[in-house]
Amino acid sequence: MNTTVDTQLQRAGELKQAFVDFVLDADGELATALESFSAAQLTRSQQTDLNRRELVVDRFLIEGVVGNATPIDLFLESEPDLTPADRQLVISWRRSFIGLFAIVKRLPDGFELMNWTTAKHYQVKPSSPKAKQDMERLKEGEILLTQIAPVTDEYWMFSSPWTSLGKLGKPKLAVAIGNFKQNYKPYLYSDAPELLAEAWASVERYHRDFIQFFGSDEVTLSGYELGKKLAEFQEQLTQKRLEAAGIDSSKSLAEIAAESGMTEEEIEEAAEAMGADPKAVSQFFAQKGQAKMVTPTIELPAPLKKAEQVTVLTHPRWGQVFLPTYTQFLAILQAADWRSVPNAEALVRKYLEDPEVSAFVWQRLAQQYPEPLQTILREVLERPNLNVATDLDALLMEFNKPLEIELPEIASVPIHLHELFQDALMEVNKERPKKKKTKASGGFQR
Repeated sequence: MNTTVDTQLQRAGELKQAFVDFVLDADGELATALESFSAAQLTRSQQTDLNRRELVVDRFLIEGVVGNATPIDLFLESEPDLTPADRQLVISWRRSFIGLFAIVKRLPDGFELMNWTTAKHYQVKPSSPKAKQDMERLKEGEILLTQIAPVTDEYWMFSSPWTSLGKLGKPKLAVAIGNFKQNYKPYLYSDAPELLAEAWASVERYHRDFIQFFGSDEVTLSGYELGKKLAEFQEQLTQKRLEAAGIDSSKSLAEIAAESGMTEEEIEEAAEAMGADPKAVSQFFAQKGQAKMVTPTIELPAPLKKAEQVTVLTHPRWGQVFLPTYTQFLAILQAADWRSVPNAEALVRKYLEDPEVSAFVWQRLAQQYPEPLQTILREVLERPNLNVATDLDALLMEFNKPLEIELPEIASVPIHLHELFQDALMEVNKERPKKKKTKASGGFQR
């Protein structure tokens, strides 16, 4: 490590430690904000080991809000004697992010890492001799969960404790990425705004296509019929995507196999693992060099396929939700005496407590049935003064229903992740007896 880099890293490490001490030693509003943030994050992720508790503190440094200020704002206010260079360095930490990184290469003073969710590469260095010593045992190919922060335009530093998941085969790596998506969803594409923008645009396209195909943003059918209609809808989406990519869907399997560089046997095997038509699979592989993002396969969740009735709702931002009891809930709202509906109170409480019934569903119901909903909630919750118009958001937060819209499952995903998940499914299915092979649920999904 040259002297300039060594000095920069040392100073970055000192400032980071001073920042952490400032936050941990604080009282008043800053301390309260840290406590609330930590409690919410640890409860949500159910991760309680020491490294991840420290990671929550590091996340608060960047994500936290204290009144109208951020922890970075308050730290800079408390250190008026910092040099302009120091202040600019601390401000640059707003770009810090958590990632699931693969160690691509060991460097003399750090590592080349690849962020698995965006495929972007970084030179990352430990900011102290002790940290460097602790990382000596890490090997190329290992997967790290950590937060990194910029030091210069050329390299970054580890800004939180790291957790090594070891070297992972594709099935275990797919599981690790799925867990990362669940626990750190805001960081999926935090260093690739272009991917995030395309993912959100795909949700809006899906919503428009859904309404064009089904004729409404609300559809209720038996599980069997809805499954068939969704398969038809999926086929239509695939055809539109192939046409947009300039791929001729009329070509034979052999012709497309030759173009994609795969044998027909390989295509048959991929199709079996993906639960798709061999021709569609070969067209996907022919297309993969032409797109950065892929729309995951949309299927009715398995437990609902035999349901007597399922309602699917779609929204241009919230995505879609499947509810097997939505018509029963509407019957409660439409009844002259809601208590005359069997099991009404139990269903209302279930909708409050079930995480699958998102804030989107409640906001939709409040817009369509404001007065009946208010009456029912007042009686069920024994809150005679509850006002749906002003109190609904607070109520939803009380029942752990996020008000901020997160990227839904139907969003398109980077093609390298889609391929990873399909390869993982093929590997898993190869290890199973053929009669037990199952269809893939498709792409980068939970």
